[in-house]
Amino acid sequence: MQHASSFAGCTLATVLKTAPLDALENRILLCHALRITRVQLITQSERRLELAEADALQALFERRLRGEPIAYIVGAREFFGLDFRVTPDVLIPRPDTELLVELSIERLPQGGRLLDMGTGSGAIAVAIAHSRPDAAVAALDASAAALEVARGNALANRAPVDFMLSDWYQALDGATPFDVIASNPPYIVEGDVHLSQGDLRFEPVDALTDHADGLSDLRIIVAGARAHLKPGGWLLMEHGYDQAAAVRGLLSAAGFTEVQSWRDLADIERVSGGRLAQ
Repeated sequence: MQHASSFAGCTLATVLKTAPLDALENRILLCHALRITRVQLITQSERRLELAEADALQALFERRLRGEPIAYIVGAREFFGLDFRVTPDVLIPRPDTELLVELSIERLPQGGRLLDMGTGSGAIAVAIAHSRPDAAVAALDASAAALEVARGNALANRAPVDFMLSDWYQALDGATPFDVIASNPPYIVEGDVHLSQGDLRFEPVDALTDHADGLSDLRIIVAGARAHLKPGGWLLMEHGYDQAAAVRGLLSAAGFTEVQSWRDLADIERVSGGRLAQ
């Protein structure tokens, strides 16, 4: 790998060709280090790096080579066409979760109420509130640090969301029922090998796994939903690639109707849900 001192004095074009990551990641980190846009990266291709700039860029490359996710390095990730700030206090929003947003928007009546449980960065709630300004969107999380990130994302995207610090339904006593409850809860089984691989090594473990069989939080959400949904309201939950049948079973056992699962872009059953009988 080229050392930072040799990047000093190099043109941006040369750095892009010789940097250690793939082309896309090299471009993202170079833009971030120099605080320039992708267009400026092209138009300033003959600009030469100063030593301080080279040192800063090298530090970013080394973080990525140690496996740290790009989203944490640059502090941002795009989701549902919006920009979100992300920190190690929250999960990195993923394209798979856009399916949950789309399904929620489709089932949310005009002027309806939606609750996002375990909001993290606020990606689900903010995306829905931004798309549906007619709706009243609430979101909760048990992490105060996550809620701080989520509130900032709602403000930045001009999406009004009512945030609550709550361990699942705990803070909802007396709340007006919702038309839709959506959740992307921790669902990875304790000890799953994926927790020690790739980006997951750097993400908040309590937001990834329930430290049990992967279904315990999903059980809590299903069990409590009836008390907080309007008649005919929908409960929609993201889950693991092999959990759809189990989640449909939980919904059916709890008396939900129209129980079904939906597939993501990889053709994996990623979201399951059901409707409270009217």
